[in-house]
Amino acid sequence: MANISKQKRDRMLAFLEELKKTHSDDVSIRAFNEIENHLREKKYGLVWEEHTEEVDEMLKENIPVFCEDKERRLCKDENLPWNFIIQGDNLQALYLLEKTHRGKIDCIYIDPPYNTGAKDWKYNNDYVIENDEYRHSKWLSMMKNRLQLAKHLLNPDESVLIVTIDEKEYLRLGCLLEELFPTANIQMVSTVINVKGSSRKGSFARAGEYLFFVMIGESTPHSLPLGKEWLGNITTTSREKLRLANMMRFGDNGRRSRAPNCFYPIFITPDGEKFVSVGEPLTPDTDRNTIQAPEGTIAQWPIHLDGSEGCWGYSKTSLLELIKKGYLHIGKSYKYGYSIMFIQPGWQKRIESGQVKIVGHYEDGFVKTDSSDYVLEFVPNDNWAIPTHNATEHGMKLLQKFIGKRFPFPKSLYAVHDAINFFLCDKPNAVVLDFFAGSGTTMHAVNLLNAEDCGNRTCIMVTNNEISAEEEKTFTKRGLKKGDKEWEERGVAKYVTWPRTVCSINGVDIKGNALKGNYLGSDIPMSQGFKANVKFFKCDWTPRKPEDYLLSNALCLHIKEMIELQTGREVDGKKNVLILNRDDLSKHILNAESYAMVENIWLNQNMILTSDEMKLLDEKGFKYIPREYFGQELREAAE
Repeated sequence: MANISKQKRDRMLAFLEELKKTHSDDVSIRAFNEIENHLREKKYGLVWEEHTEEVDEMLKENIPVFCEDKERRLCKDENLPWNFIIQGDNLQALYLLEKTHRGKIDCIYIDPPYNTGAKDWKYNNDYVIENDEYRHSKWLSMMKNRLQLAKHLLNPDESVLIVTIDEKEYLRLGCLLEELFPTANIQMVSTVINVKGSSRKGSFARAGEYLFFVMIGESTPHSLPLGKEWLGNITTTSREKLRLANMMRFGDNGRRSRAPNCFYPIFITPDGEKFVSVGEPLTPDTDRNTIQAPEGTIAQWPIHLDGSEGCWGYSKTSLLELIKKGYLHIGKSYKYGYSIMFIQPGWQKRIESGQVKIVGHYEDGFVKTDSSDYVLEFVPNDNWAIPTHNATEHGMKLLQKFIGKRFPFPKSLYAVHDAINFFLCDKPNAVVLDFFAGSGTTMHAVNLLNAEDCGNRTCIMVTNNEISAEEEKTFTKRGLKKGDKEWEERGVAKYVTWPRTVCSINGVDIKGNALKGNYLGSDIPMSQGFKANVKFFKCDWTPRKPEDYLLSNALCLHIKEMIELQTGREVDGKKNVLILNRDDLSKHILNAESYAMVENIWLNQNMILTSDEMKLLDEKGFKYIPREYFGQELREAAE
């Protein structure tokens, strides 16, 4: 059959070519080209009228920057990596995150506005209402711009994007994801979030919503030990084996210099069958090659695949206790000897409580257990009806325990936890991003997951600081406007996201009272809180072409935040220092007392240094400030 549309398009294009022969002035040619481009646009797939946003216009003349809110900082352990809450337009934030996290995000979980028409989101500072004829195209434009940037952030080898949505936009969202991620494995899961259902005028009550899982590269959901409520969701089953973890640390905390007391030899038999003894921790200046292994043994050191020296996850004393209990195991051989594995803390508790029975021991002393007592682990099907995912009981009511009635429709903590756990259970150092953060459930879920398996996953959340439509109406009547202190303090970032995060980490409610009860499915008391650090950044702007100062000087004021965000470390001016000028060099490097404390240095690439100064920097393994932070903007400004 003939393609009638193509035939019509070809006739019009041919007519345009004839017109060009007789109308060759610039104005006509530009008009003809514009018509031709429109005729040749994609004619299959998701097509809509695209819209611009205020942030798009701001980006033309301004550069986004981050500014730290020093009043909002929570540090539980300075040795742990930092999490971040970013207040601002998420398109503005994503522009900067592309510079610091391109290809480095393991999981993005977002709960974007569902576009219900009930003033649940704004476009260009106006609420999008149900009778807006451009309601769907505005939503698609908003989502496309953000998902295109998010695509660059995801690890191309293995990562996942999880997007929740309801019936209002799930069809359009599915088409958009197919277009933006053509090589990904995309699956939609239906989930019940309110078994009673929310009434819909003239329609069936809404009891569920949908999760799109966009699996990038080698990403697949892992089998997990799931409770009885999941048994109806079994697709594949297997008996769960003891969950083991590598004794060696990984990531930024997995270097010898970060934990010198955890760099010591474990002496084993050459065949990798038995533990013999454990050596003493080495001082930082001791070469491991000077240590002689006892006769009949080999020394197993924590050496990474790239040959760099790492560290064990436990001190010598704790490791000896693991050997004594039979929780340490000699694993497979690799390039630098044998991997040393240990039973994860959760499984240790199951053994010690009698839930899992010990029936013997292997050659290396590792426990043999009775597999008949193991729970099922499996990958569920795509239709979830899990009581703990109830948004009322484990979203709204749970949040009220922490901060009261400040947010209307939060996700169930356990719904987010479960969704990300299928992909992050084997990634203890994963980086998670949520750029539609709202109440802050995602960071709460990441912290809970870390508490369960001793992980060091980090989370970056981006949210605006909007107030509700009702509050906006009330404040406006009182003569208040956006930017006023009272208005800003009631915004979601400061009034909901930040206090929820602080309360959950500290294990208290908004009044400072210890929380009651445990997190479901675990023996973790809410009052215990979490070992986690978090900073609060705000998005701001600086002009691309300032008239009375150098752009480079203005951008230098925001380098610190970029480094902290990218590395997960705090540039504290003591251990971690930023050298932008000669004054910084004198203060931190040329001062012997300060220099002795320094562990990490980031250096301005434009500084001219002497050979002696470079030698001091080299001894600390300094790094240049990455040009990708603001290099393109400076080139455009001819600086």
